[in-house]
Amino acid sequence: MLSLNAISHRPTVVLLHSSASTARQWDALALALQPRFDVRAIELHGHGARSAWTGQAPLTLADEAAPVDALIAQRRGRLHLVGHSYGGAVALDIARRHPHAVASVVVYEPVVLHALHADTAGAPEWQAVCATAARVQAAVAMHRLHDAAACFVDFWSGAGGWARLNPSHQAGVAARMASVAGQFDALYTATDPRAPLTARAVPTLVLTGSATVPAARRIGAALEAAWPHAAHRRLPGLGHMGPLTHAQAVNPVITDFLLRQVDPARPLAAVSEATPA
Repeated sequence: MLSLNAISHRPTVVLLHSSASTARQWDALALALQPRFDVRAIELHGHGARSAWTGQAPLTLADEAAPVDALIAQRRGRLHLVGHSYGGAVALDIARRHPHAVASVVVYEPVVLHALHADTAGAPEWQAVCATAARVQAAVAMHRLHDAAACFVDFWSGAGGWARLNPSHQAGVAARMASVAGQFDALYTATDPRAPLTARAVPTLVLTGSATVPAARRIGAALEAAWPHAAHRRLPGLGHMGPLTHAQAVNPVITDFLLRQVDPARPLAAVSEATPA
C-alpha cells in the first residue's frame, strides 16, 4: 500500500472526455495509470455530474477548464493533460494559457477548428463541420434532441454510428446535446493553440486514427505540420471514437507516453493493431 507521502508526490494527470460522453470513458485508463499517477477525470459542463453552463456569456474552453485552473492554482507540481476530441481542445487551451504549469499533453483527435479554418486545403472539411454544427444547434433549438444526437454521432462516427448505439446509450447522448450545441460556439471562438504551444514546446503526443473521419484526419495533418516538435502517431484501424471503442489499443499508448515523461529511459512501446468493430 502507498503511504500518504508517496500519494502526495505522485504526478497529476488530468483526463478530459469527449463531447456527449462522461469522465467514465477514462475508467480503464485511470486504473492503468494508478498508482504511479494522481488521476483526476474532469467532467465537462452538462456531462456526468457537472451542471450545464448557465453563464450569461457564451461558453468558452476556459469555462470548461475551470476545475483544472483551480487545480493548477492549488498545486506546486506541473500537470499532465490527456484529452479526446472536444476534451483535447480543452486540454490544448489549458496548455496554451498555463504552459509553465503543464508537464505534457496527450490528445486524441482534438477538434482544433482553427486547423480547418486556416487550411485552404481543408475547406470541405471546415464546411462540413459548420453545416453539422448548424444542424445540431437548430435541432436543439426545436427540442429535437434525438435528431441532434443522430446528426452529431453520424458525423464523427460515420454513417450508421447512431443506429449502432443501444437505446440507453442513445438516450444518454441525446440528453447532453443542449450542452454539445454550446460547445461548437466555444470552439469557434477559441484561440488557436498552435503558435503558442510551438513557442513553448510543451511535450505533446498527438494521436489520430487511420480510419477516422475526414475532418479529424485533416486536423491531424495540420497539427503535424504545425508541431514538428511533437510526437505524432497514427493508430491503425481506429476512428474518431477510438478511446471509447478501442480503449485496449489507445490506453497503452497514452500510458507509455506518460510513463516516459517521468522515466525518460523507458523504451518506446509498439503500436498495437486494431480492427474497427
